[in-house]
Amino acid sequence: MKEIFDTVSYRSSEITTKLYSTSFSFGIKALDKELHKPIYAIYGFVRLADEIVDTFHDFDKETLLLKFKHDTHEAIKDRISLNPILNSFQDVVNSYNIDLDLVDTFLNSMEMDLNPTTYDESKYEKYILGSAQVVGLMCLKVFLNGNEIHYNELKPHAMSLGSAFQKINFLRDINADYSNLGRTYFPNVDMNTFSLDDKVHIERDIQKDFEHALIGVKKLPKSSRAGVYLTYVYYYKLFEKIQSISYSKILSRRIRIHNFRKMYLVLGTLLKSKFGLI
Repeated sequence: MKEIFDTVSYRSSEITTKLYSTSFSFGIKALDKELHKPIYAIYGFVRLADEIVDTFHDFDKETLLLKFKHDTHEAIKDRISLNPILNSFQDVVNSYNIDLDLVDTFLNSMEMDLNPTTYDESKYEKYILGSAQVVGLMCLKVFLNGNEIHYNELKPHAMSLGSAFQKINFLRDINADYSNLGRTYFPNVDMNTFSLDDKVHIERDIQKDFEHALIGVKKLPKSSRAGVYLTYVYYYKLFEKIQSISYSKILSRRIRIHNFRKMYLVLGTLLKSKFGLI
């Protein structure tokens, strides 16, 4: 009689997602209904780990993350956790046969955030793989529900999509990450001399990721295509807004898309989906 607790667990993941990210919440709503719960569960898990390293500054973050990692492994192995977020996540991992290497790669990237650091090319790629690309692959496992041939075909595109999203997050938070958390994710970038050339170089890299990702988005099953495309469009509009402003403004404020504009994107995406234009 675990059904009620499972319901509580999935609702906890949904609440977590909606409180922390309106953009991903809009994207999830555009997925077919049966995909809502598992994707909320994945995002809730990712958000919880991210909170440990990003906001729990008055606590021993290293110990908290180590315990969270242990609890995650135990939840997956035992198929239950008294932590509702982990309980819903383990259910998804076990139900969709999500590779434990994906989970561990993500958690290892969170460990990289425990100490202020400047990233070289190798660390940068390792961090993006763990913090973003494997999360996209977890979602892809859910979207394709066991179709390994299709998974292997779309895997590189899903990784590019996760990479584009994460690099946008890095760019829009570049000043806060450096000033508040002591992090500089982009390799070969000196925050004391951040310039237009730096910004343009980063944007060119992001553009390549977006172009490669879109090929895969269009090949997703209809059940997930509109939701992923909506999130893609949201981040691309954010990217265009970042491109349109000066490098100095990037260092002084966080770029956002207003909720009214988000609703416009939702309606546009749903219409395109309805008429088979995605």
